[in-house]
Amino acid sequence: MTGRTGTQASTDYPLTVTADDGVGLAGTLTLPGTPGPHPAVLFLPGSGRVDRDSNAGRLRPGLGPALAAALAEHNIASYRYDRRGAADTPGDWYQVGFHQNRLDAAAALRALRVHPGIDAVAVIGHSEGAIHATTLAAHHNPAAAVLLAGYARPGHDILRWQAASMVGHLPAPLRAIASRLGPFAARQIERISESTTDVLRIGPSRLNAHWFREQLAHDPRPDLGAIRVPLLAITGDSDLQVDPGDLEVMARLVPHAETRRIPGLTHVLRRDTRRPSPLAYPRLLRMPTDPALLTAVATWLAAHLHP
Repeated sequence: MTGRTGTQASTDYPLTVTADDGVGLAGTLTLPGTPGPHPAVLFLPGSGRVDRDSNAGRLRPGLGPALAAALAEHNIASYRYDRRGAADTPGDWYQVGFHQNRLDAAAALRALRVHPGIDAVAVIGHSEGAIHATTLAAHHNPAAAVLLAGYARPGHDILRWQAASMVGHLPAPLRAIASRLGPFAARQIERISESTTDVLRIGPSRLNAHWFREQLAHDPRPDLGAIRVPLLAITGDSDLQVDPGDLEVMARLVPHAETRRIPGLTHVLRRDTRRPSPLAYPRLLRMPTDPALLTAVATWLAAHLHP
């Protein structure tokens, strides 16, 4: 098998992976149009009730298909699945914890390893998915790992950084309103951390407190320090949800890692030439996932997965 760019169309196949507790994780296996077996990549999306394409409600980044197509062009298969309670995977998303997402990711990795059309398996994670990819890279020995918009600090710290960053990039009138809500938000975070139920109500909204508690308490740095497999970490310098400066922490903890800070790249993996703002997300999501980013990831993985 070579690492040259593929020329034949890829094919999507339905594939349901059985989690440790018997739940079927419904997903899509994309195979290149060239003869196999192929190396493969497990894709892990960001947070929320997201489907296999990284879509959740009105927020539709469509990262899964874009990444699968880029990888197939480099003769790399990929697998992506619906989270519990999303699309075709059963379950109540409000009862699904951060740790459960990690266990499901590990089950998917094991399933790909025994698939007859697959040989070596790597993992890619975006945002929350990057944290689960970090754990898999540290403890489950994939062939390689890619972290897109990951972070290297405890969950409590990243939430505080994210809140300050996003508020700071709002227009002045909205920034003033949001600043007044700061004490209320801090009280709610404390309330979530001290809760014991799966669901909390904050005003009219239901919140997955189970997921939040576990995410707030999680520190990815010990896992980063245990990574021995090839690692690529990419964050945009226009990312408002994770600190691009965390790439420096990753480089210290994983000395062999390759880190890239991409000018203009946002958390939704589109480039923006304007001043970063969370209000820009609807406009950015009408654009395709950054082609240069997809090519860079696929090229790096091809170099590490093709003998």
